[in-house]
Amino acid sequence: MFKAEYRHSELTGKVIGCAFEVHRVLGNGFQEVIYQRALAIELEECGLTFSREHEMPIFFKGRHIGSRRVDFLVEEIVSVELKAISTLDDDHLAQAINYLEAYNLEIGMLINFGSPSLQFKRLLNKKFRP
Repeated sequence: MFKAEYRHSELTGKVIGCAFEVHRVLGNGFQEVIYQRALAIELEECGLTFSREHEMPIFFKGRHIGSRRVDFLVEEIVSVELKAISTLDDDHLAQAINYLEAYNLEIGMLINFGSPSLQFKRLLNKKFRP
């Protein structure tokens, strides 16, 4: 059986390719919502199914305590969080990993369009429960 990092590598590779195309065309300097709209178009053209601003419930000890919208949920498998900032830091990574754990999703991505070169991280939820 494949490790989780590799099991969804084809899907995450497609998402990264779409993000590179958006960044190639738009460059950096726009607000996050602009990149979100452009990425939706690119994901659609790539034939991927997704929901944008997908509302996900957050539970604590089995009790619903709120919800959070993930920028994209691709193929009902991969959470994609977008940023449009100068550089990613550990706080952004921690936030994205916390969302994976809260949503019980195995794989996530953090993509930053705000720097001159596209930045992205594939994230693995080590607490994932199938």
